[in-house]
Amino acid sequence: MALGPIKKVVLGSVAFAVFWILAVFPAVPFLPIGRTAGSILGAMLMVIFKVITPDQAYSAINLPVLGLLFGTMVVSIYLERADMFKHLGVLFSWKSRGAKDMLCRICIVSAISSALFTNDTTCVILTEFILKIARENNIRPEPFLLGLASSSNIGSSATPIGNPQNLIIAIQSGISFGEFVLGLLPAVLLGVFVNALILLCMFWRLLSDVKEEEDAHQISLATTSSSKSLESHECDPITDPASSQSSPDINRDGGHSKNLKNRLSELDMCSDSCGEIELKKAVLSKKEATDNMFSEIGEQMEERFARGGVQGTIEKMTDLESGPQQSTEESKGQLNRWKRLSWKLCIYLGTVGMLVAFLMGLNMSWTALTAALIFVILDFKDAGPCLEKVSYSLLVFFCGMFITVDGFNRTGIPGSLWSLMEPHARIDHASGIAVLAIVILVLSNVASNVPTVLLLGAKVAASAIAISPSKEKKAWLILAWVSTVAGNLSLLGSAANIIVCEQALRAKPSYNITFWSHLKFGFPSTLIVTTIGLALVYCYDV
Repeated sequence: MALGPIKKVVLGSVAFAVFWILAVFPAVPFLPIGRTAGSILGAMLMVIFKVITPDQAYSAINLPVLGLLFGTMVVSIYLERADMFKHLGVLFSWKSRGAKDMLCRICIVSAISSALFTNDTTCVILTEFILKIARENNIRPEPFLLGLASSSNIGSSATPIGNPQNLIIAIQSGISFGEFVLGLLPAVLLGVFVNALILLCMFWRLLSDVKEEEDAHQISLATTSSSKSLESHECDPITDPASSQSSPDINRDGGHSKNLKNRLSELDMCSDSCGEIELKKAVLSKKEATDNMFSEIGEQMEERFARGGVQGTIEKMTDLESGPQQSTEESKGQLNRWKRLSWKLCIYLGTVGMLVAFLMGLNMSWTALTAALIFVILDFKDAGPCLEKVSYSLLVFFCGMFITVDGFNRTGIPGSLWSLMEPHARIDHASGIAVLAIVILVLSNVASNVPTVLLLGAKVAASAIAISPSKEKKAWLILAWVSTVAGNLSLLGSAANIIVCEQALRAKPSYNITFWSHLKFGFPSTLIVTTIGLALVYCYDV
């Protein structure tokens, strides 16, 4: 695609630069208005600068993506109300065998959860559980938080509903839900395993020190309890200094055996005396209890006779009336519990039905909206409080981003840059796939993964079709895999990383994941996992 007029190119680049700066650095000092307002500002500048017309701006908004995103958000909200994520949190600590086992569980559970309920939702819900578990076990939460964010990003690439860029790819490419899962599932499974292995290798000493501290704590507790049990033996003549003074001296002619016999006889006498004392105490306590019981009965009888027969009859009638009330309340409570359980079961079955509809190839956007509406009806109450939890700012951000990216594409700059890279980034040979992967990795961390997919998606697909029409779906799957895993490279690579970092900072006590500590893990993990996954995706016969 040729470059447009100079005025259009310059003004379109300025509008896109404003959008990019506010999207990557939402709290920039000279204009701290945030990502959502930044995307609207970029879209507005595209229209004001006449890079695109208002009608073109409206047509640039991808309604199927917004509908699918809104539907999955509502479904996730009702799943949270149905305690689905609490059950997932319980899996972290159920019969755990130490910190290493817990880390592996976090990687597996977060990957599965993000594939079904999006990576951002998974990180929002599960971060607090992980911080709580780490706090209760006195463990530094860094490896667990990194495992949550990175595994959520990798796992979300398995399905079209795992993250926003996959939604865009699935709708633009026309790949069915089943083909998408089959094409990326092997890479996801191996990627989650390798990512967990890298975390274990990097934090092995930290996780091992936790185990040693637990063992030392258990040993100290056992020692303390044993010392307390020894101190509780008040009649032990061996440890009693008075008995040790009265014991005979040990001589060379068998004094050991005589001394031992004397000690045993003293022990028997002491145990007998202790038994007699305990028996007397028991008899006295029993006698006191009996006296108290009879005195209480006497007081009750006197009080009943003093009240008279009429009042006693009234109390009996009151007792008879309170009995049915208590049973009615218990039956109501049991009925409410059954209603709650049946409602949860309907929510779980509805979610499974939504996933089955996806696999059957039904329209994903309308399927998600239908499932969300069914959940609203099953709740049988005002849906306002639940719908208020929907991230409308994210939906507005997407609207502005669609308009801004479409305007930037109309300047001709992305097309011209791709024309330079396209001969070296063909997917018919290994070096071309490597170049394409590097371009996607860099752009996803510079411009974020969703704009990267919007900028490169159609161009990568057209390049693959020029090679062979059968390569188109493979090109879309490569784009989905690399753009998603690229989010693990740096702290700013994906929204899931930022969500985990911000929640850890707001927690009490707070914990900070720095940019460099994340990069130290993210850089090798991203390169290794991306390379392994690319080999599996390329070998898959679409």
